[in-house]
Amino acid sequence: MSPDLDLARPDGPLHRLARRPDAWAWPDWAYAGPDGTFGNRFDDPHSDFRVLYASSRRLTCFLETLARFRPDPHVVAFEVAPDPRDAEFPTLPPGHVPADWTAKRAVGTLEVDWPFADIGTHRSLAHLREALGADLVRHRIDDLDGAAIRMSAPRALTQEISRLVYERGDAAGVRYLSRLGDDGVSWAIHEPADLPDGETRGLRRDDPDLREALELFGLTLVDDDG
Repeated sequence: MSPDLDLARPDGPLHRLARRPDAWAWPDWAYAGPDGTFGNRFDDPHSDFRVLYASSRRLTCFLETLARFRPDPHVVAFEVAPDPRDAEFPTLPPGHVPADWTAKRAVGTLEVDWPFADIGTHRSLAHLREALGADLVRHRIDDLDGAAIRMSAPRALTQEISRLVYERGDAAGVRYLSRLGDDGVSWAIHEPADLPDGETRGLRRDDPDLREALELFGLTLVDDDG
């Protein structure tokens, strides 16, 4: 008999950083890409359900969201000089976060006691390795291990894992570790979860977790006056 997926429940509140006004609103299908997903790690490849991404630590939410502002390491390594022609159409330099970024976002907190598929355990990886063997071959992945489920690409593989969890029907979504650090536990919540009333608060520029994330990534939040 093959191993089964392990289940886990959050041991505290979940946090989410999203666009205002409601941090817990499902994303609008109008913003899905040509492949029917929103381009995220555990989106549904069949476009039947949407996913909300949350974390057990507030800081993880900021790290996951701000990661895209980090300068390209190749640019940093070779100290590429700016093209003077870019002055005609100015853009923010690498490592800078737009001034209005905070004004457009809110932080949400939610208490749930649902079971999630804990895909990173020994048993779960063994189960997924057997269940998704053909997908590993198609995506040219040698083996399904902890590293494979944390890769940035191909996201089609982790999306297929999410789909498998959804079709089982015994979990509210996926529990996984942040690719930005083992101390970041995250949760992909599958629609149509009956979300309880959660808290949503506007994001302040002096938020301590925002400031810590900026420092960790070496980012600069642009002043409101430019």
